[in-house]
Amino acid sequence: MREIWFVALVALTIAGAFPAAAQAPKSGNDGSAEKLLAPTAQDRVLGRSDAPITIIEYASLTCPHCAHFATDVLPKLREKWIDTGKAKLILRAYPLDEPALRAAMVAHCAPPERYYPLVEMFFETQEKWALAKDSRATLERLTRLAGIGKKEFDACFDDKTLEDEITQSRLTAATQLGVEATPTFFINGKKFAGQPTFEAIDQMLSGLAEKS
Repeated sequence: MREIWFVALVALTIAGAFPAAAQAPKSGNDGSAEKLLAPTAQDRVLGRSDAPITIIEYASLTCPHCAHFATDVLPKLREKWIDTGKAKLILRAYPLDEPALRAAMVAHCAPPERYYPLVEMFFETQEKWALAKDSRATLERLTRLAGIGKKEFDACFDDKTLEDEITQSRLTAATQLGVEATPTFFINGKKFAGQPTFEAIDQMLSGLAEKS
């Protein structure tokens, strides 16, 4: 899993939001982690909103491991767990760099029904845009193929309010949930440990389903 360095976050985070020192992940009796992991109005849900199992993924759109999960593992999870209404997925942006931040912004400010198709496209074409000299121009060309015009793209790409929301969400995940690498998963509030293979996640989901 790709290691995350906080140096990049300093440049991305809104003024005054970064604490003097990283805090240890909050846990235990105050319920703070549970509140932070509860679905919000800003989240985009893949699957039925009332599915009993909630998978929250913190991912960067420029992370190769996240792309592998999206293209090789998620389709199997969708078939067995998400499309059947047993589980739902919420992907939260945890950008590792500027291109990942901008791509996440474009995906998030598009209509909700376009969010996961755009995310899927960004992961599938990651090698084309993530390291491009002009990632903005490359992303614009890709999103145009997805039906997003230049005016809509520019508004998303330059949305300072959305930029602040995503960088603050990333900071919160790092300092209060202990997210240190991408992808990081929380399943029904419990941090998933180990490699996110289909077999490993399927085993955990099966255990939860048996208990419910």
